[in-house]
Amino acid sequence: MIGQFFATILTPTNMVMLLAALATFAALVTIIMPFLEGDKLRSRMKSVASERERLKVQNREALAQAKNPARLREKPQGMMTQMVDRFNLRKLIDPTATREKLKMAGLRQPGHLITFIFCRAVGPFIFGIGAFAYLYVFVPDQTMMIKILVALGAAYLGFYFPNIVVKNMATRRQETIMRAWPDALDLMLICVESGMSIEAAFKRVAGEIASASIPLAEEMSLTTAELSYLQERKQAYENLAKRTGLVGVKAVVTSLIQAERYGTPLGTALRVLAQENRDMRMAEAERKAAALPPRLTVPMITFFLPVIFVVILGPAAIEVIALRAS
Repeated sequence: MIGQFFATILTPTNMVMLLAALATFAALVTIIMPFLEGDKLRSRMKSVASERERLKVQNREALAQAKNPARLREKPQGMMTQMVDRFNLRKLIDPTATREKLKMAGLRQPGHLITFIFCRAVGPFIFGIGAFAYLYVFVPDQTMMIKILVALGAAYLGFYFPNIVVKNMATRRQETIMRAWPDALDLMLICVESGMSIEAAFKRVAGEIASASIPLAEEMSLTTAELSYLQERKQAYENLAKRTGLVGVKAVVTSLIQAERYGTPLGTALRVLAQENRDMRMAEAERKAAALPPRLTVPMITFFLPVIFVVILGPAAIEVIALRAS
């Protein structure tokens, strides 16, 4: 039954119809998706506002805890949370390092850590059972040993799949921040030299840079909130460097900490750092441009050369066939 179904689907007529339907669907999704995305900046700033409120509540809880040490903190409830706590799944990973990775990917809520741990614990079973069921149903000719080995490989992939997803999210986020960071430093330099405080400068630049990089605006707004509520301003700057994981941001954070500690002028340092970050961005663009020709070799051999051969040799082949037929 299944073989007959695939034989029917894989006929040339049905394959052409299926590809045409997929192309139409992709075109419709491309046209409609920009209208369904909504205002990303508003949603991101809303999440930053919730983080600001969380810092405020955390500060109040710390004060209340100091006054009343016997007060218990409420823990988040839920199926994932209960399973993680019941089986003590936090021992599988380092919560501190994992939380830093999630923050670099823009996932900073407490529930994100629970979801990540739950996915890493459940992923091997889902991937392994799914791969074994697929082989058992669609590839019944394979031996049981091959099916078990494939299922074990899929389970291994399922354990590390959440790490891959988070790493890709963090990489895309870092690229977005790095492209807009030199412009943000220029704006911050203008604000600082005009007499603004560093908190006002961060807040103003966050509003101006949002059109170029929403993640950077989100991070700068969050840094403004941390400067207001954390006891040590140094911790707010260090948190910015940890959340971004970029060398250029760490250099600026070091300059900000030195300016806070020793009272050194910040304008000159920001001007030099902005130029260095712009040079780093240009060097990265040149590196990607230099790596483009080797990457295009295989696609050109696979897709372009056969088409060129068909276009050049096709008419000659048609004429030869016509002469032989006559």
